[in-house]
Amino acid sequence: MFDAVLSVEEAGVYKPHPRVYQLAVDRLGVPAPAISFQSSNAWDAWAASAFGMRVVWCNRYGQRRERLPGNPDREIKSLDELPAIVGMP
Repeated sequence: MFDAVLSVEEAGVYKPHPRVYQLAVDRLGVPAPAISFQSSNAWDAWAASAFGMRVVWCNRYGQRRERLPGNPDREIKSLDELPAIVGMP
């Protein structure tokens, strides 16, 4: 399935603080661009993208994009679409 699932509670701060994204880099031992970050929160997606991660934004309700710098790498409507994006059978 997944290599790891991490919690922001371990970082001791909440997203979009960079320390949350650094936790993933440290724990997984890979650079930020090798990590795919999935979120239904546009602010979290933007912060992960600004940190250098690849981002999939799950726009479940068809919301307009917020006026944030940058864009997610992919936008999906349901997590059912995620396995095809991350190469899971």
